[in-house]
Amino acid sequence: QVQLMESGGGLVQVGGSLRLVCAASGSIRAINSMNWYRQAPGKQRAFVASIRGRASTDYADSAKGRFTISRDNAKNTVYLQMNNLEPEDTGVYICNAAGVSYGETLYSTSGFWGQGTQVTVSS
Repeated sequence: QVQLMESGGGLVQVGGSLRLVCAASGSIRAINSMNWYRQAPGKQRAFVASIRGRASTDYADSAKGRFTISRDNAKNTVYLQMNNLEPEDTGVYICNAAGVSYGETLYSTSGFWGQGTQVTVSS
């Protein structure tokens, strides 16, 4: 199986920065994309950013210009650098690894999810 573990969340003031980390472990052979989502109270889970292959990235409009996603393929780890944080960024940030080849022959299109890390931006 594959496990994802997020870290780096916390409480920060408006305009502050945080760096989230998600490490995937298990019998992984390859991961197509690694993605971040945000679950805010009372709202649906929302896409934040994704990175495919070495460096093909995509961002939600709210994240463009403030967030940067990157990955270390050798470590099966994805990072989310979040700058100039706003109260609307508050929520649980959840990591997803999609298009995962694992074990000897297994493949999962939807992939695996972490438990999330809480980000709270106070005004």
